[in-house]
Amino acid sequence: MSCRPTGGSFLEPPVAFTGSAGPASFPPVRPTTLGIIGLGAIGGSLARQAKRAGVSRVLAWSPLPAERAAAVQQGALDDAPATAREVAHAVDLLVLAAPPAANLDLLAALAPHLQTAALVTDVGSVKRGIVARAEALGLATRFAGSHPLAGTHRRGFEASRADLFTGAMVYVTPAAGGEGAAREIAHFWETVGGAHAVVVDAARHDAQLAVTSHVPQIVASLLGNYLARRAPAGAALGPGARDTTRLAASDAALWTEILLLNRDELLPALRALEEPLGEVERALEAGDVAALRAWLGRAAEWRRGLDA
Repeated sequence: MSCRPTGGSFLEPPVAFTGSAGPASFPPVRPTTLGIIGLGAIGGSLARQAKRAGVSRVLAWSPLPAERAAAVQQGALDDAPATAREVAHAVDLLVLAAPPAANLDLLAALAPHLQTAALVTDVGSVKRGIVARAEALGLATRFAGSHPLAGTHRRGFEASRADLFTGAMVYVTPAAGGEGAAREIAHFWETVGGAHAVVVDAARHDAQLAVTSHVPQIVASLLGNYLARRAPAGAALGPGARDTTRLAASDAALWTEILLLNRDELLPALRALEEPLGEVERALEAGDVAALRAWLGRAAEWRRGLDA
C-alpha cells in the first residue's frame, strides 16, 4: 500500500455521487487502460508490472508532481494527468493505492467521473470500510477490494519494483452482489500481476489480518520502542533484533490509519497475547525448565513449519 506523501494531498474537492451501479458487464481481464491513484511502493509497482505485462495504456496520479514525472520518465506510465479525476474518467479499471482513509474519500470523489462499465478496486489492508462505502455509493457491482500481501516497510515510488506481486497472494473482497466484479479483478491480479488471487469476505479478511499482520506490526513496534529506551548506549544489535524489528520501520501515519480502522478486531487479538506472555513469565519465575522448553518449542515448531 502506498505511503502517505509529504507536501501533497490525495484529496480533491469531493463531488457527491448519485449515479447507479451501472450494468454488470465488465472490461476484459486485461484492461485496455489502467488507472492508479497513488504512486508509492504498491501503486508504483503495479504501474511497472502492468506495463511489463503489456497493458496498452497505464495512467496514474500522485499529489507529488516529482513522483508523477519520475514514473513517466522511467517508463512505468504512459501519462500522468494533472488531476485524479482525469485518470478516473479515462480508464477501464481504477486502482486506489493511496492510504486507507484517503481511499475512502477518493472513492466517493471519483465515482461520478468513472466510465459506465469501469471497475474499481483498492489495495488497503482493511476491507470492511471501503466495501461498505462502495455499497453506499451504488458501486457494489463494480467494486471489489484488493489486498496484495506484498508490502514493504520502504516508502515512495523509489521503493517500487516490477516484480513485487509475482507469486504473491492477493485477497479480493466482493461487495454485496459484486461477485462478477470480484472475479474480473481477481483475474486481473493473476494475469497482469502474476499473483495468486483469493476471493474472501471483507469481514473474514479483517479478522484474519488483525492476527496475521496487524498484531505482528504492533509487536515489532513494541520491541522497537523497548530497545530504543532500554538498549545500552552504543550496544550493537545482532541480526535477531534487526529481523524482529524490521516492521517497526514502517510508515507511522499509514499504520495509525490501518490499526484504527481495524481496532475492533485488533483489540481482542492483542489481549490474547497476555496469556502466552504470562506463561513465559511464570516459567521464568519458577525456574521451570520443562515449561520454558515447551513454550519455546511450540513456537520453534510452528516457525520451522513455515519453511518446510
